[in-house]
Amino acid sequence: MKLLTLNCHSWQEENTLEKLNILAGTIAEREYDVIALQEVSQSEAAGHENYAKLLIEKLHELGQKEYTFIWDMSHFGYEIYEEGVAIITKHPVFSHESFFITDQHDIHNWKTRRIVKAEVEVDGRLLSFYSCHLGWWHDEEEPARKQLDRLLEHASSDKCSFLMGDFNGDPSVRGENYDYVLKAGFKDTYALAARKDNGFTVKGKIDGWDENKQDLRIDYIFVNKPVNVASSAVVFNGSNKPVVSDHYGVEIEIQ
Repeated sequence: MKLLTLNCHSWQEENTLEKLNILAGTIAEREYDVIALQEVSQSEAAGHENYAKLLIEKLHELGQKEYTFIWDMSHFGYEIYEEGVAIITKHPVFSHESFFITDQHDIHNWKTRRIVKAEVEVDGRLLSFYSCHLGWWHDEEEPARKQLDRLLEHASSDKCSFLMGDFNGDPSVRGENYDYVLKAGFKDTYALAARKDNGFTVKGKIDGWDENKQDLRIDYIFVNKPVNVASSAVVFNGSNKPVVSDHYGVEIEIQ
């Protein structure tokens, strides 16, 4: 099974359609089973075209007609983007839902966060996948700890679940987002991988990390059950496929 997570930055990127074509071509080439995307937007300026919908249409043009998507809106970003999270899969979706993890549900507040969950049948097994975009640990209005509590409460009853996405916390900072997920019993698939690279998914300053000057690993795929992870690799970083976003992606292969 191959998984991919990417904060795609969608319509906020320059040359968005060119980058969307790169993403679609890579998905078609590598045939990921499940993809989690964050900052998946639609905008009035783009005729309300949804980035995930366009991606699916491109995949179908490339012959990958089995792919479908689930998307829901979290909030307005930069006042004009209806921004949300999505899950794309080529397998049957048994059920899906979305839920808020923030105290407030005001879509006009950019700190409002929603999670999309899909139960997907892969090789005869029902697996749960969550596309996640978390806030920051020290945010006074919407601290990440409360968001993680709500996320983990949903995922705790799953037989096997994968938390995929932008967690806005680097593992070098102890006792915050990363450690909190591990303490809840989830495992970092990067740590489990037999083969791996440096894991960095952010380089320098990006939105939300305005003072950052170092390489960060803030995008993850966590799992709540022991799995055999053959490899974990950063993708769309300029060496493993061209850069398509202000985040790099993470792809893993599970045997």
